[in-house]
Amino acid sequence: MVVMNKTNLLLLILSLFLAINLSSAQLRGDFYAGTCPNVEQIVRNAVQKKIQQTFTTIPATLRLYFHDCFVNGCDASVMIASTNTNKAEKDHEDNLSLAGDGFDTVIKAKEAVDAVPNCRNKVSCADILTMATRDVVNLAGGPQYAVELGRRDGLSSSASSVTGKLPKPTFDLNQLNALFAENGLSPNDMIALSGAHTLGFAHCTKVFNRLYNFNKTNNVDPTINKDYVTELKASCPQNIDPRVAINMDPNTPRQFDNVYYKNLQQGKGLFTSDQVLFTDTR
Repeated sequence: MVVMNKTNLLLLILSLFLAINLSSAQLRGDFYAGTCPNVEQIVRNAVQKKIQQTFTTIPATLRLYFHDCFVNGCDASVMIASTNTNKAEKDHEDNLSLAGDGFDTVIKAKEAVDAVPNCRNKVSCADILTMATRDVVNLAGGPQYAVELGRRDGLSSSASSVTGKLPKPTFDLNQLNALFAENGLSPNDMIALSGAHTLGFAHCTKVFNRLYNFNKTNNVDPTINKDYVTELKASCPQNIDPRVAINMDPNTPRQFDNVYYKNLQQGKGLFTSDQVLFTDTR
């Protein structure tokens, strides 16, 4: 298996996000040159400050971006709060595990931008989330790269729009390919985007089926590395608090690198949807 270096992986991941239906806006690198020329530095400073408070900022922001983009495009509609008459995207069951630090990153960066008089109410949350995602990846060891800007914020958000739009940990290759194809993305694109699991964490309950009740023949998923099974069971006993989380990458969980793909070759993919990228002969 050929493993991409982290620079090429990152650039591919971000080019794929741009391939998703973002909005009707025309994106360009200098979109805010005449209104808020320092916006990228303002956002980066806010992101750096947030990371100093908690590392969770990094995986939380990256995951938030994916969950936003795969539901009606990268329009920050995942940020919209529910009301008495409308249940918003963020309160769909697939989004309840989004860490609050991702939302807070965007809020703090937006506050920093709007504190500059000529920038106030000029920069969309969708663009701020895009810039913040670039910054957290870079600050986790990934490369610096340019982003195009000019996204418009979504004005509506409904939980029902999330159903069926996000991959589940139990997905096989056919299900993954079908879901990504709905967004105009190829199997190779899907494999590259899965590399975002080089960062972050997941709740133990998301892997219980692989450890304790896989199928009628095997309690444990036979594709998991035996030593990794021991490690996972020690971290995730069956009676554990469902709020407890474990690292997606057991080796370098705080680095944006290509170890995720190396882990798959050793049977150390956390989810079925991770490990299948290596075990399926396609």
